[in-house]
Amino acid sequence: MNNWFNKNGIHLAILAAFVVICFVYFSPVLQGKAPAQSDVIQSKAMQKEIMEYKEKDGKGPLWTNQMFGGMPAYQIWVEYAYNGATYGIALITKAFPNPVGTVLLLLVGAYFLFITLKVNPWLAAAGAIAFAFTTYNFVLIATGHSNKALAIGFFAPIVASILMTLRGRYLLGASLTALFLALEIRANHVQMTYYLFLALLILVGIELYQAYKNKTLPGFGKSIAYLAGAVLLAVTINASLLWTTSEYAAETNRGKSNLSADNSNKEKAGMSKDYAYAWSQGVGESFTFLIPNLYGGATGIDELVKPESHLYKAVSENFSGGDPAQTTQVIQQLAGSFNMQEYWGEKPGTSGGYYFGAIVCFLYIFGLFIVKSRLKWWTLAVTILFMLLSFGKNFPLISDLFYDYFPLYNKFRAVESILAVVGLMVPLLAFLALKEAQESKLEQKELVKKLSISAAITGGFALIVAIAPTLFFSFKTSNHADIVQALTQALQNDAAAAQKLANALVEDRAAIARADAFRAFLFIVIGYAIVWAFITKKLNAQLAFGLLAFAVLVDMWQVDRKYLNNKNFESKSALTNYFQPRDVDNFIAGDKDYFRVYDQSINTFSDASTSNFHKTVGGYHAAKLKRFDELIQHQFSKAVNQDVLDMLNTRYFITQDPQNGSYKMSRNATALGNAWIVKGVQFVKNSDEEMKAISSFDPRNEAIVDERYKPLMNEKNLGADPTAFIKLEKYHPDYMEYSYSAPRDVVAVFSEVYYDKGWNMYVDGEQKPYFRADYILRAAQLPAGNHKVEFKFEPKSYYTGEKISLAGTVLLLICLGFAGYSESKKKKTA
Repeated sequence: MNNWFNKNGIHLAILAAFVVICFVYFSPVLQGKAPAQSDVIQSKAMQKEIMEYKEKDGKGPLWTNQMFGGMPAYQIWVEYAYNGATYGIALITKAFPNPVGTVLLLLVGAYFLFITLKVNPWLAAAGAIAFAFTTYNFVLIATGHSNKALAIGFFAPIVASILMTLRGRYLLGASLTALFLALEIRANHVQMTYYLFLALLILVGIELYQAYKNKTLPGFGKSIAYLAGAVLLAVTINASLLWTTSEYAAETNRGKSNLSADNSNKEKAGMSKDYAYAWSQGVGESFTFLIPNLYGGATGIDELVKPESHLYKAVSENFSGGDPAQTTQVIQQLAGSFNMQEYWGEKPGTSGGYYFGAIVCFLYIFGLFIVKSRLKWWTLAVTILFMLLSFGKNFPLISDLFYDYFPLYNKFRAVESILAVVGLMVPLLAFLALKEAQESKLEQKELVKKLSISAAITGGFALIVAIAPTLFFSFKTSNHADIVQALTQALQNDAAAAQKLANALVEDRAAIARADAFRAFLFIVIGYAIVWAFITKKLNAQLAFGLLAFAVLVDMWQVDRKYLNNKNFESKSALTNYFQPRDVDNFIAGDKDYFRVYDQSINTFSDASTSNFHKTVGGYHAAKLKRFDELIQHQFSKAVNQDVLDMLNTRYFITQDPQNGSYKMSRNATALGNAWIVKGVQFVKNSDEEMKAISSFDPRNEAIVDERYKPLMNEKNLGADPTAFIKLEKYHPDYMEYSYSAPRDVVAVFSEVYYDKGWNMYVDGEQKPYFRADYILRAAQLPAGNHKVEFKFEPKSYYTGEKISLAGTVLLLICLGFAGYSESKKKKTA
């Protein structure tokens, strides 16, 4: 045992240091606080019904009616209890307070990668810090993109395990690949997993070329066979997750449009190009890798409301009479009305940029000069390609090729997020450079020369920006002239005043960039001095790498604190009770029936706050059902269609008085209830006609039905009778029971969203067909008599998938156990 501690003591010390770093950075967690993450807060509202039934039943439902009239819970919250990776994720997120576990994963995963590459432990620690503290990771944590940050956290250990397999440790490498890939998939951020997959394809291509060149194809083939098995096992473990996600994705706004008008641009199924490219990285913004606030940092006015800012002085002198409160208010108005903010890139807005660290960027260039490993070509190829793809609409030549022809690429929005992978590539090559310098056979003079050239390139650029920021950058948005013109009109055609304000804003942006560039230059000087001292043997490796790790940490820490600091934390009780009911919410809550609410006082279809209290027509979700999304666009965007609200059983409306801000509630007398029997059916040829028909119709008396469903109906026996009725008897998100009475066959329409990938209908216990009506709802022809109708959500993709997941989990445990035994046996015989 003592021998084990002696051999692994340094690793334990570094891991302990990681824990200390995380708790120091996130010190509010020691006071019982948690980050106030906007997306997490929204998700709690989205999950309200799911968690209520989980507490009641001991198991969460697979469907929820809390948002958008009803939707699968797959991308909101589902247990996947038979998926072993579920418990791995829980261990990471629950063993430590949020977000300590996530950052520890980033640190430990990257450290594992560098150790696998036989990097000195202290240098590996520096590399892990560089990757983990990349600002994008902290921006994700601050905004609550927890799954995305977790998925990024598994990048490094997956790469490490694959490299281990490719280097001949087949069983252990493949078993670990299966483990970390299973966890990556279970993190449930398909976009990040997809981008990692693209990077790994390039790695495999380079390895294949090397194997062909060295005539080692048999060994490479064996590695690929093991890795293929690992991928298959990881997919098997996540069978229920992947199956339900795939099934659901085809029916969401990432799937093909149901309306021919929406497909007029001939785009394939997926996001529209404008939507997918909305958050495209500006070409010039890539220099924020080195100078974080070159483009102003996050969208905001923090620096502009400081008394020393040029804009503050201009407003104070000309518009507020020197009153600080009024000056701040005017600047806020300028930001809100004219987009006069610190950030001047072309994105609609940003919570922060991509900063990889001044020292890290400097060492990356150094790595391009001296690293001989083929990993250099992999990191370089991925960096260049992914940067080009991140440009999106700003450089469509490459992006359009992938969007149009590469499978699944057009399913994702915010193409700039592909830079998360570059966030691993840059520190990977940067610290491989120092490993190379440590082991290099190059003369000391040659190493110093290449180090100096690297520092001159990065430090020189930073110094130029610090001295003359406007030499390369305008600090104006592309619509700067339009802003000045609009501002001129708002100031009663006072062009001089408008121009003065605009010029002051540009000066502030330049000043922010200048200060940040000088800061980057200083850190490059510090990094250069440490590495120079190491190469020239003025410092030993341990001290040099320790100092470098500290310098990198200080560099990244300072920038990260701008996006995620103690102000982001609140007490857990405050977060638990974040949404406070209004008087109108309390009044509506007194109605214990099952109905929906339409809240017009919020951004109805991109805000889940009302869903915390009621089942709503609106909500917030990035992957809502396509048909409901189309309903929003065609029946709510221009004018609200009362008939559609009625058929969705919208019993209450909430509005806000624009004068005094008070909330008002009104009851909708024409809401149709949970189900009703129609007098007749109007058949239409397709979804276009269906959408047009519901634009103006009487949903109480007629149902609009696509003619494809005619075979499910017997029109000869169809009729209506004033004595016929149907009513809801029992409600559960996954189960609804109705009773009805009808003297002859009738068509009943249910105010529930149609989703045939799991909802089954039973009449007196016997499964019967049902169909879609009124574009979005369920309907069925029911036989005469007194009967019980049940709708049960029974998706095979989940229940069968869970059984497959269990088998995969057991197999992975066996593989890991056998791999551990084999490694132990090898060490004993060595």
